[in-house]
Amino acid sequence: MVQDTRGSRFRRWLTAVSVVLTAGLSAQAADTSNDWPAWRGPTRDGIAAPGQNPPVRWGESENIVWKVPIPGRGHSSPTVVGPNIYLTTADTAEQTQSVLCLDRDSGKPVWTTLVHRGNLDTGGHKNTSQASPSVAFDRDRLFISFLNNKAIHTTALDLQGKVLWQQTVGDFVTHQGFAASPVVHGSVVLVTADHKGGGAIAGLDRETGKILWKHSRPKIPNYTSPAVLQASGKTQMIVAGCSLLSSFDPVTGEKLWEIPATTDECVVTAVTDGERVFASGGYPKNHTVAVLADGSGKIAWQNTARVYVPSMIQEKGYLYAVMDAGLAVCWKSDTGEERWKERLGGDFYSSPVRVGTRMYAINVAGVTSVFEATPERFQLLAQNQLGSEAFASPAICGDRIYLRVAQNGDSRQEYLYCVGAQAR
Repeated sequence: MVQDTRGSRFRRWLTAVSVVLTAGLSAQAADTSNDWPAWRGPTRDGIAAPGQNPPVRWGESENIVWKVPIPGRGHSSPTVVGPNIYLTTADTAEQTQSVLCLDRDSGKPVWTTLVHRGNLDTGGHKNTSQASPSVAFDRDRLFISFLNNKAIHTTALDLQGKVLWQQTVGDFVTHQGFAASPVVHGSVVLVTADHKGGGAIAGLDRETGKILWKHSRPKIPNYTSPAVLQASGKTQMIVAGCSLLSSFDPVTGEKLWEIPATTDECVVTAVTDGERVFASGGYPKNHTVAVLADGSGKIAWQNTARVYVPSMIQEKGYLYAVMDAGLAVCWKSDTGEERWKERLGGDFYSSPVRVGTRMYAINVAGVTSVFEATPERFQLLAQNQLGSEAFASPAICGDRIYLRVAQNGDSRQEYLYCVGAQAR
């Protein structure tokens, strides 16, 4: 492991953040406006903090602050906290799965922690990776889940990259791959691991990794990360897929409600407007659904839109989505009324992110569409090319965007870009 040489600056930042923390407080409440601390961002719904103003246009020679090569392969999105960026990567030749820490200002390596060596599962979909889940940050720890040796293992690291604990959540039978990111809620780390052999949902103790609660799941492949939502007046952990929409108390694991409301295989992380929960899937049928979050089991509306892989965004009574086939759409969240639908072009695996009224969505070919998205209109503002392949979702922090892409040629090479208007 390469040690952090900027310890004093990091300690000053950590001290400043700790002032606003209280015991048991989740990272969601403590993040600064310039951080992207976990999968789907500071509020875990794909929406950047207010006041961010990243560029609309960029390219290899325009608005690039820095660009650094990333070893191996991974589809995890950047986790950005304080002076650091955290990514996972896997090297199938070396048979390693690692967490990388990079300097936020320069992209230079700070440390690398080897989490697993050997026993990589190289089966599944041709586009899968062995480092697809994103890192979750909470206060003074990092959490990551990997599929290794036919099982799902969740690992905690400190902010210098030292492994604190590792817990095996359960065995795993690969179908397409494993992609579910861990989520921290208070003192509990939430992990989903659905698969065709019969999966599990578990809550782990943040400090020790001990399994606090665990539920068995149907024998159906599924890929969703847990979503902790404030819906119908309570905190609910929502998991979509396996032909179910399931709600749990994230602390105790108590099942609050569960209804047969989705298709078998889902990838998206659920979102809410406070009254309804929204989920979607793509196998064996295309299905997008809104379910009342009060446990009544009532479906508010549903349609056959294929929003299989990219997660949706809900804001101010409207649901925005980018379909796998490159269509952007806006629905009224209470009725499902379509307000508009426009073509972006290309296929999409990554999830869009939103800042103000702008959406940023990168397709598989590395083209990021930036468009104005309000209930009244869609307006394409720019399309920007970096690399030739992209599966990771963008992270927006302040006036910068962090993009993980790959360049295909004689050999495949991944890069992390920092996009910003004050390029140097």
